[in-house]
Amino acid sequence: MNAIIKNKSDRRWRDILFEIIFEADTPAGKWFDIVLIICILLSVITIMLDSVSSIRAKHGELLYAVEWFFTILFTVEYIFRLLCVGKPIRYAVSFFGIVDLLAILPTYLSLLFFGSSYLLVVRVLRVLRIFRVLKLGHHTKEANVLRTALYVSRRKILVFLFVVLTMVVIIGSLMYVIEKEENGFTSIPRCVYWAIVTLTTVGYGDISPETGPGQFLAAIVMILGYSIIAVPTGIVTVELSRAHTEQSSCQACPSCSAEGHDRDAKYCKFCGTKL
Repeated sequence: MNAIIKNKSDRRWRDILFEIIFEADTPAGKWFDIVLIICILLSVITIMLDSVSSIRAKHGELLYAVEWFFTILFTVEYIFRLLCVGKPIRYAVSFFGIVDLLAILPTYLSLLFFGSSYLLVVRVLRVLRIFRVLKLGHHTKEANVLRTALYVSRRKILVFLFVVLTMVVIIGSLMYVIEKEENGFTSIPRCVYWAIVTLTTVGYGDISPETGPGQFLAAIVMILGYSIIAVPTGIVTVELSRAHTEQSSCQACPSCSAEGHDRDAKYCKFCGTKL
């Protein structure tokens, strides 16, 4: 009997914790998201300030203390997320589970590297903490809509990228034949690099065509660049419009923490757990 009561009690506090952490529709969930978003932004600002040598020289100890405060805070949050879901391993290996781990792991790993010869490694680990900005995706409904739109349009975008890749190879090969090595187009890969830079309207200017036919081809590539940039934008915009009209529920599964269920769904479409 006591075991049953204890089990119900454990289930109750886990349900409450899950509702606060994962359910954005509840008042407690909204406040949790707001506070966590503010903490994430402040943490990222701290990391950026720490990269400025003059600020680090004056306020290094304060930034170090603030950084450890956020690290401990996000560690507690990560543990709570694992405790309140039915399948913690599944959450841990999910995209946001890995992001949550990357948000805290570099700070702890930096304790293992000490001495002047390891300063470079420590700097790299510090920069990795910028992954915390990805945690914002947890707490915005619009992120789910954008993720759905990108996922649905992935095949169209892949076909588009394949077409662009084919175009730059052909254009680069033509430019190699037209300009030849004396004008800086020393190989087809270098010409393909020029085609990508020109087609994307970046235009570094490190190499440029010198002959009339080469400049004519470059002009065509520049005009194509403006039209090509609009294609993926249009594809994603259409899918975003559909995603808004068919927006799914933001209710999270209590077992695997997955979202994106239909509004009238009774069971999770990823693991089958009752919602």
